[in-house]
Amino acid sequence: MRLVILDNYDLASEWAAKYICNRIIQFKPGQDRYFTLGLPTGSTPLGCYKKLIEYHKNGDLSFKYVKTFNMDEYVGLPRNHPESYHSYMWNNFFKHIDIDPNNAHILDGNAADLQAECDAFEKKIKEAGGIDLFVGGIGPDGHIAFNEPGSSLVSRTRLKTLAMDTILASAKYFDGDLSKVPTMALTVGVGTVMDAREVMILITGAHKAFALYKAIEEGVNHMWTVSAFQQHPRTIFVCDEDATLELRVKTVKYFKGEH
Repeated sequence: MRLVILDNYDLASEWAAKYICNRIIQFKPGQDRYFTLGLPTGSTPLGCYKKLIEYHKNGDLSFKYVKTFNMDEYVGLPRNHPESYHSYMWNNFFKHIDIDPNNAHILDGNAADLQAECDAFEKKIKEAGGIDLFVGGIGPDGHIAFNEPGSSLVSRTRLKTLAMDTILASAKYFDGDLSKVPTMALTVGVGTVMDAREVMILITGAHKAFALYKAIEEGVNHMWTVSAFQQHPRTIFVCDEDATLELRVKTVKYFKGEH
């Protein structure tokens, strides 16, 4: 497990974007060989997406032979609703790059059969050859995707009822009105993300500091689902200084190479 600590949010975002860019370029994707990327939503990855768009516009990076799989989507929110994850991904990322829309996979929260939709998503990941790099963020309660506290650490893509903490955290996107926040979502499972060849988790801000401490300094615990990635052979946590406030000084020094 690697912990990469940058001074601030912008530097953490840039580091993550460079890492993704280098991974895609080194892979040398082509017509018979697509690079598969798992992607998150939320406020944390926005800086990283901005940088990736910049690399694309500069001619340094193409997404022509990249397939993406998003972590989650709200249930029952119209696809064109400004807060749906479809809207988020297209407005903040996909429409600014050269990805083929058929290669950008997002769960359909309005599918007639939600379980069949989840099963089909797992199948599509398998057919794409698995995920090369899964990028994730976490909630202040340490959940990854919508794998809320108490989720099974071997879970697959499924329908999940959202915890009150998550609903409260999401209210800011819905005019602060709790009644407008969806209470259910489709989400990849912890096991789905664990299957990726590599995982990069972005954690920024003091409000995520306790979750980062739980993720890396304590044991694997299904109440803090992000802690499962201690057991992944290739996990990188990318953080800013604010997110390290709850870590022991010796942990921070160790990962900064000061030991």
